[in-house]
Amino acid sequence: MKKCKIGGQGVMDGIMMRSVEKSALAVRKTSGEIELKVWKNKEQTSVWHKIPVIRGVVSFINMMANGVNVLTDSAKMAGASEETYEPSKLEKKIAQKTGKKAEDVMMVFAVAAALLMSVGLFFILPSFITGLIKGSLKNRFLINLIDGAIRIVIFLAYIIGVSFMHEIKVVFRYHGAEHKTISCYENELPLTAENVKPQKRLHPRCGTSYLLLVMIVSTLLYSCVPFGDNPFVKMGIKLLMLPVIAGVSYEVLQFLAKRENWLVRILRWPGMQLQRLTTAEPDMDMINVAIVAFEAALGEKSSEEIEAMRRSFAIGEAAERQKRQEEMRARIAELTREAQEKAALQEKITEVDADEQD
Repeated sequence: MKKCKIGGQGVMDGIMMRSVEKSALAVRKTSGEIELKVWKNKEQTSVWHKIPVIRGVVSFINMMANGVNVLTDSAKMAGASEETYEPSKLEKKIAQKTGKKAEDVMMVFAVAAALLMSVGLFFILPSFITGLIKGSLKNRFLINLIDGAIRIVIFLAYIIGVSFMHEIKVVFRYHGAEHKTISCYENELPLTAENVKPQKRLHPRCGTSYLLLVMIVSTLLYSCVPFGDNPFVKMGIKLLMLPVIAGVSYEVLQFLAKRENWLVRILRWPGMQLQRLTTAEPDMDMINVAIVAFEAALGEKSSEEIEAMRRSFAIGEAAERQKRQEEMRARIAELTREAQEKAALQEKITEVDADEQD
């Protein structure tokens, strides 16, 4: 099996694929054509990207920032209103005072809001519920197990709840297309929709597994720390430990993804099963979007080949328009060829006439 360092993300009506050197975002527009955006990744030369655990924290922050940015870009590319993603007056004012772009300030606010919601929903709320139900229980390990179980239940309820939204259902189907495409490449099969379709939609390097690991690692680490009885001190220590939890979870995920034996498969199993909630079966058109994004991020094909592939995967109105354009190009080529043949024939007639006069 071929090793692959490309990862991805299901987005609004499309997929983002990221390799070491560059990223590609492919989105299916309402017209049926695929819009593609490709950019070079920043080189990770900082020493922080080489230190275990710390590199996990840095990667998590980058993942959050890039994720919000890509989701915004995908919505715009798919045809969402520009006003929906217009920076607010406050964000514009902060940008003016700091000398930053208003869009960058908006991204910072979006990431901060996502982090606050995650902390509130998956850490503060479980601790509050645990405090209400623990009663006179004094066993710290048992209390943290209850707290961790509540956290996982809330997390699962959240995923199941959002999965009923139409937009999220579409994102989950593109998430499945992303996994299938990567698996097809790793199995050394040609990247065609027919080869991608039968692949498994579960993958060991998925970010969903990472989120579950965060829940499990937090439960284990919190069980080892004496928090005391003050609820505010307890919550403060828990929040301060979040970077360590993110870093350790990252290292565990990388370890499990790079190895293959019965013990690793057992440890990977819960995260793999959770992907049954966050991925869904894609159709062939979604798979074609994933193939375009993957090939563009992989960088083994020329820009001309990628462009030809992008055009060939158009559907609906875009496909009809593409067909008319191809027919027009073919007709122009035919007329040009006929004109060249007539010019050549005329030239020969002129030469014959000149010889007869001589």
